Amino acid sequence: QEHAYPADELMPLTCRGRVRGQEPSRGDVDDALGKLVYTGTEHLLTVVFQVLNKTKEFEEAVKKVIKDVNLDNDIVVSVFETNIRVLGGLLGGHSVAIMLKEKGEYMQWYNGELLHMAKELGYKLLPAFNTTSGLPYPRVNLKFGVRHPEARTGTESDTCTACAGTLILEFAALSRFTGTSIFEEYARKALDFIWEKRQRSSNLVGVTINIHTGDWVRKDSGVGAGIDSYYEYLLKAYVLLGDDSFLERFNTHYDAIMRYISQPPLLLDVHIHKPMLNARTWMDSLLAFFPGLQVLKGDIRPAIETHEMLYQVIKKHNFLPEAFTTDFRVHWAQHPLRPEFAESTYFLYKATGDPYYLEVGKTLIENLNKYARVPCGFAAMKDVRTGSHEDRMDSFFLAEMFKYLYLLFADKEDMIFDIEDYIFTTEAHLLPLWLSTTNQTISKKNTSTEYTELDDSNFDWTCPNTQILFPNDPMFAQSIREPLKNVVDKSCPRGISRAEESLGSGPKPPLRARDFMASNPEHLEILKKMGVSLIHLKDGRVQLVQHAVQAASSLDAEDGLRFMQEMIELSSQQQKEQQLPPRAVQIVSHPFFGRVVLTAGPAQFGMDLSKHKAGTRGFVATIKPYNGCSEITNPEAVKEKIALMQRGQCMFAEKARNIQKAGAIGGIVIDDNEGSSSDTAPLFQMAGDGKNTDDITIPMLFLFNKEGNIILDAIREYEAVEVLLSDKAKDRATIFKGKMIPNYIIDSNLEMENMDQKSSENDSHKPNSEEAPSESQDAGAVSEEPEGGGESPGVGDPDPLSPASTDSASVPMADEDPLASGPTEASAPEPACSPGDSQPQEQNTQTEANSKAHWDSKVQPMESILADWHEDIEAFEMMEKDEL
Repeated sequence: QEHAYPADELMPLTCRGRVRGQEPSRGDVDDALGKLVYTGTEHLLTVVFQVLNKTKEFEEAVKKVIKDVNLDNDIVVSVFETNIRVLGGLLGGHSVAIMLKEKGEYMQWYNGELLHMAKELGYKLLPAFNTTSGLPYPRVNLKFGVRHPEARTGTESDTCTACAGTLILEFAALSRFTGTSIFEEYARKALDFIWEKRQRSSNLVGVTINIHTGDWVRKDSGVGAGIDSYYEYLLKAYVLLGDDSFLERFNTHYDAIMRYISQPPLLLDVHIHKPMLNARTWMDSLLAFFPGLQVLKGDIRPAIETHEMLYQVIKKHNFLPEAFTTDFRVHWAQHPLRPEFAESTYFLYKATGDPYYLEVGKTLIENLNKYARVPCGFAAMKDVRTGSHEDRMDSFFLAEMFKYLYLLFADKEDMIFDIEDYIFTTEAHLLPLWLSTTNQTISKKNTSTEYTELDDSNFDWTCPNTQILFPNDPMFAQSIREPLKNVVDKSCPRGISRAEESLGSGPKPPLRARDFMASNPEHLEILKKMGVSLIHLKDGRVQLVQHAVQAASSLDAEDGLRFMQEMIELSSQQQKEQQLPPRAVQIVSHPFFGRVVLTAGPAQFGMDLSKHKAGTRGFVATIKPYNGCSEITNPEAVKEKIALMQRGQCMFAEKARNIQKAGAIGGIVIDDNEGSSSDTAPLFQMAGDGKNTDDITIPMLFLFNKEGNIILDAIREYEAVEVLLSDKAKDRATIFKGKMIPNYIIDSNLEMENMDQKSSENDSHKPNSEEAPSESQDAGAVSEEPEGGGESPGVGDPDPLSPASTDSASVPMADEDPLASGPTEASAPEPACSPGDSQPQEQNTQTEANSKAHWDSKVQPMESILADWHEDIEAFEMMEKDEL
């Protein structure tokens, strides 16, 4: 107030106000400024919370806003920022004003002036919603709207998901306060449109969307910038408005977030169409709000884990950088005094009562005073590494940072009202929960929308009573934090000197990279001594991080550095190894007969299936122990069979050696990541263990969890399941060469081929005549087109059975191998069955004539087979249409 009022922001280094148009333009950043006294409107509630007797100051602040704020400026502003900062500030101020007036001591003169201003501003934002989709334009002219000749806006075609999806709280509150339903209707329509445009197979949304067509412009998805408050407002809209549809949508999205984006303690962006594929290797600071939202949702463990990781980053850099990498180095060095981490700290303290979070808050305050405080306020950090400042103090710093820090340390008796009766907007303005029963003019349920059926146990704690989350267990949060306390080093490891690097003689290193095994307890103990820690990523890989200051001694730290350098070199060598195309696992036994083809990842060791065209054929058997990391205890069941085993706990090559020793003729490793699938994740190669693998002579293939379960389910139902491991799927004439093919297969194929071409557009789904098999017909004979094959215009999936057609080979990956590089994108077909798959079969020991009579008596009527076939085709067409 002393240096900047009535400007929108304070410039703390030059001790003056920032007025838009009078200072050099900062581009899109200035869209948050509208000559509206942002700091005044946002500061209204903050004053209330600072000290109990500040209600007089609040009353004076309200009078100033009423007197000085002008909403009729010829200026283009951000719809999103104006909504959350100004409209939210006015509504929050109104909420507190009427509460104080009811108490009978203060604000007795107040007659809803802030609400009248909020309604005027709401009408000025409505022209932005003049689109066919209902998504608002990102900017609006407060005086001329959008398409007016003098508006200087309205040509934009894209907006961020958060920009369009963070309106419902303020707009619904405005409708409930005033009885004017149009605001809530417009905000709901925007949310409905985003929900309908979510990627249906992953249930994720992209960062940027076209406001006219609804096409996703940026198809990466996370919980940080561009999407963050969309998720927040779905859950909070349920809390404020009591509409179950918002909770159902949030739960559906949350399930997808925890399935794909959450890689504890990390939260990494993914592609919405390929959610198992990370879209970036760094995180932005806005995701720091997410642990607080998880508290509201009731999922405390991952909230504690992510918050602790963020706190370790803060302790290393004093502030949370705008973006940082997965190994916790600075990616973008700015820090504009963002409050999201303080927000999550407050909510975690509320949920756990753990005094640890008071210490976290104390650290935040100390860092602000030590590094950001300047004579006229608090200055944003231009670079957290150097401590340089920027002449900027955003209004959210006052509205959120101070508020959450005050509430963190405030006792209940310090508050003049019960904070539990209100919900925080994304800008920390308070809206009363009694709005849920006021002026309900909107239908609560969108009956036309279908929601994904989810495991109800996942949501047992949604909106929980924090009093019962951790009964009699004050150490709960600490037990979760403890493994993460050293995940980020406080200082970067020093470089190794040339003399040390060239050390040719001397003591033998305690552990060489090529010998390292993530499942070896002795190796893990050596790593700990060297200051090296492991992070197990969700995709099964292991990330190594070196903490020099955590080593037992300086010599151990040097050993750790050498070990990390060897790891980097070994990883580089593995990435340069020959890239192999996908392989095929074909189920050839009853009732599949080669129709089901599963795309498999190859191995960089063992039999090269491309040089053994016949492939390896045999019945499958599950090994004991299932992980295959020790001597096989059921060799009699594995001998002369293809062994099934689970990924994890040791290297792929070690599994191969163990099953080969037990007499297996091949091996299939099944991913242990529940729900992983080749239709949502790129394939990868199984790398060796850094040693000579010439002793492994059997073929090894890798299947994702979904495809692996197809084989496991077949075993449970049919017991004897025979598969063919090959470089590509074989036609049935080749598979059954020298063996008798059940006649009903031949009859079905011939009759199908003689049919009228009613389904010519589905040629790839038709079985071919056995009389004229050809190489070009193989794919059509054994595999359906993958689901989502047309997920983006102009980009088709390559032929899943033709190595030459894959866009790129998979990157080598060792099982639990820290050196394994991330997989690159490759096509993966959805396994499918042809008609008649469910037909019974007996052993082929009869004569051909007897066999025909036998099968004719068992087979379904042809009309039934064809009906099932067309039903399958229609199902695939619907899935393709849904994906598009």
